[in-house]
Amino acid sequence: MNEERTYSISEVAERTGLSTDTLRYYEKIGLLASPTRGGGQKRMYAEEDIGRIRFLNHLRRTDMPLKKIKEYVQHYSQKDDAHCYAILDSHREAIEQRISELNATAEIIRYKLKHFQEIKDGHQKEEKHL
Repeated sequence: MNEERTYSISEVAERTGLSTDTLRYYEKIGLLASPTRGGGQKRMYAEEDIGRIRFLNHLRRTDMPLKKIKEYVQHYSQKDDAHCYAILDSHREAIEQRISELNATAEIIRYKLKHFQEIKDGHQKEEKHL
């Protein structure tokens, strides 16, 4: 008999970087399905659950709102691939736009750092902006 290993909520928290409170909250608002329960009604997560949680965590770290993640999860559970694709594609576009903006900001910061290094080295140039 080949039983799949299960994980406690604290093990899942450790493996995903989310707190146990966040995992419970995600379950409460419907982002995560209630896991199976073991003795003492303790949550028992499968490896598949951990993969799903990690993916949701990636979406959150890229600033996808919980409402949009919930919409994605609902369409995913209905096997509505077209809506899932549209949600993820739109989010990808937003991420790529943000990366572009951050790269432009980083370039300005590098310019400023070069200016300050020149001042420090005694090669002062007149700065026209802050």
